[in-house]
Amino acid sequence: MWRNLFREFFTDLGKQKLRSFLTLLAIAWGTLSVVLLLAFGRGLGTSMMEGMLGAGNQVIVIYGGQTSMNYEGLGIGRAIRFTVDDVDLIERAVPDVQYSSPQYGRWGATIEYGDVRTNTYMEGVDPDFEIMRTMYPAQGGRFINEKDVDEMRRVLFLGDEIAKQIFQDEDPVGKEVMLNDTPFTVIGTMQSKMQTSMNNGPDADRAIIPYTTYKNIYGDRNVGSILIRPNDPSKQEDIKEAVTNIFSAKYKFDPADEQAMPMWDFIEMEEMNQNVATGLEIFLFTVGFFTLMIAGVGVANIMFVIVKERTKEIGIKLAVGARKIHIIIQFIFESLFISLLGGLLGMTVSSAIVYGVLAMNMTEGAGQFLGKPEISQLAVIITVGVLVIIGLIAGIFPAMKAAKVDPVESLRYE
Repeated sequence: MWRNLFREFFTDLGKQKLRSFLTLLAIAWGTLSVVLLLAFGRGLGTSMMEGMLGAGNQVIVIYGGQTSMNYEGLGIGRAIRFTVDDVDLIERAVPDVQYSSPQYGRWGATIEYGDVRTNTYMEGVDPDFEIMRTMYPAQGGRFINEKDVDEMRRVLFLGDEIAKQIFQDEDPVGKEVMLNDTPFTVIGTMQSKMQTSMNNGPDADRAIIPYTTYKNIYGDRNVGSILIRPNDPSKQEDIKEAVTNIFSAKYKFDPADEQAMPMWDFIEMEEMNQNVATGLEIFLFTVGFFTLMIAGVGVANIMFVIVKERTKEIGIKLAVGARKIHIIIQFIFESLFISLLGGLLGMTVSSAIVYGVLAMNMTEGAGQFLGKPEISQLAVIITVGVLVIIGLIAGIFPAMKAAKVDPVESLRYE
């Protein structure tokens, strides 16, 4: 049975070479559109998420602001400033906070090494900063640790770009540099990462020292901000509410006064980015889907032509005892086979394009913001499902028409 179906199918295609070729090409093009749009859409979405995580991984940043509401007789415009003790207060009072760090900052910090001199943004932080800001050390180096903090060591961690600018081809680890005319030992450099959201410039150009060292040298009492990360992202709102209640009671401002204590919530940003990425994928799939549906019209068209040309043959089959269901199955099979054959061609070409782009590193450098295209298993399943639907819809009406052929009338058909 299957052998006969395939033989008749390829015989029909051979009689309509040009029409069959154009139909297969249309299906292949539609499939190519769906797969590539989904692949590059997924890559762009992943790139957006990676770039955002490069600036903060599920972090909530707490800033001291200025009151904008009267509270218990205290006026508007009071400055709210936090200290290192407030970081300890959060750790003690909010059990769901997993990581935390004070964040001191200073623009115009000068780094000298040999004849090289450059300026950058310097920060004094806690070891937890490494995980929260995804500033992971390159091989051979390390981030600051608890001993560095406890002993107020003059150690320095550098972003990858500024390290390259200062040391060129030398290994920075272990080298001594002058940071604002004070000797510091470089203990590590950051792994290269993508960062699309920034606070005081990219991490690649940053200099990091222990916050205790920073405070000891510069004497700053107030921190620039406080970074915290929940042990469970779903607890973000509870944590923000708890922190607000603690500090509003301590510093005497209205808990509803958002300007008194602004927060930058990367968890919310992550959810928004995920929604944007999902919406983008749905939009791109819709565009590709309609392209594929237009190609399905070509499949239906060629199937109607095949039914018309085989009217006499169909009538003979019905006259000698063939059941209508067999005729219907035959034409639906042929329609499905055209769709899947064109789809296979389209998937093969689109896969070659995607892997070619990846092999040529076209997503490196400036192209990294477009992301690395990714053909997901879900995209393949959806595309195959759409092809099957198109094959069924395009084949069922011609098949029903074929099944209604009058054997007597069909014998007169020329």
